[in-house]
Amino acid sequence: MARPIALELPARDPREELRRRLEQAPVKHVEALLDSYELLQQLHDHGVLELVRGALSASDNPDVLQSVATAAADTLGCYEKPVIEPPNLFSLLCQFRHKELRRSIALINRFLEKLGGQMNLRGGCK
Repeated sequence: MARPIALELPARDPREELRRRLEQAPVKHVEALLDSYELLQQLHDHGVLELVRGALSASDNPDVLQSVATAAADTLGCYEKPVIEPPNLFSLLCQFRHKELRRSIALINRFLEKLGGQMNLRGGCK
């Protein structure tokens, strides 16, 4: 009677496979990899990766960006620069009746306060 052949496969280590592939990579890719490591470290040191991670994790971020893009397109137009006459003082004061304007001014004010606070913390503004 036939005896079954024992099949013993060595345990697979994905990290070891990746290390081996990296070691076997052509020399021309090594320089690019080292440059990319340096770039990643600089992005990390300057907080850019943290900023991007925060932007990606914010659930309402696409809605905010869409609102800004729509407002900019509505204000400035898509094809040509609009001719906007500066309002007189009375019409400017009348515009403050609109809650959308007051909401936008409050948002800009909050942003500028936070920006000033960050500049003060980092020593950029005395």
